[in-house]
Amino acid sequence: MPRPEPAGPTPLPRNDPRQYEQLDDQWWTPTGGFAMLHWLAASRAEHLPPAPHPGALLVDLACGGGLMAPHVQRLGYTHVGVDIGAAGLRQAQAHGVAAVRGSVLAVPLADGCADVVLAGEVLEHVPDPATVLAECARLLRPGGTLVLDSIARTRTADVVAVRIAEKLPGGPPPGIHDPALFVDRAALLAAADRVGLELRLTGIRPSVRDLVAWRRGRRDVVRMRPMRYSGVLFAGYGHRR
Repeated sequence: MPRPEPAGPTPLPRNDPRQYEQLDDQWWTPTGGFAMLHWLAASRAEHLPPAPHPGALLVDLACGGGLMAPHVQRLGYTHVGVDIGAAGLRQAQAHGVAAVRGSVLAVPLADGCADVVLAGEVLEHVPDPATVLAECARLLRPGGTLVLDSIARTRTADVVAVRIAEKLPGGPPPGIHDPALFVDRAALLAAADRVGLELRLTGIRPSVRDLVAWRRGRRDVVRMRPMRYSGVLFAGYGHRR
């Protein structure tokens, strides 16, 4: 009688943090499961000012494997990364990030400690993005810079960011997002205003020309382009009043 095939790993629910542990070896692979996070890291860096003084602090919420590290070091900041995943934090630390294990909903850092706060690709992973914005405001010094990016709560985003993108090279790993958590942009702007953040949103998308070059092995990073439509992937730029 033939021996039964061993069962494969049980699929994890959508938006399960354990997926990042399973993909831990891909953080710093430009063509791996986190390829687009490299592109977004470079895009965020374009909107960061150089460090305004020695010892200026940048807090990187949900820092993962620390992909912002080369950009932050070039700009002269002390880079503190906060994440709940121990495996990613170990990689971030190996790339020069001061790693802090903790939740973005209750960050274990002092009020007003940061000149810059990054909240990249995290708002669509939490049940209450307004709480994350409140933490951003709490951490920022007056006048401090906020840069974020996320996925909009629209039917278009559900189709493009999940049903299509999860099947494409460079797209997100299957199951990494739960469309039920995608972000209501109007509610996000209202929440920002309530906690003293000036915030503007803009749509962003990968450069088609760069995507073709990336697929052919001619580019490591695909540039993100601004666009008026923010109903799929969007970025937010602002400061604390």
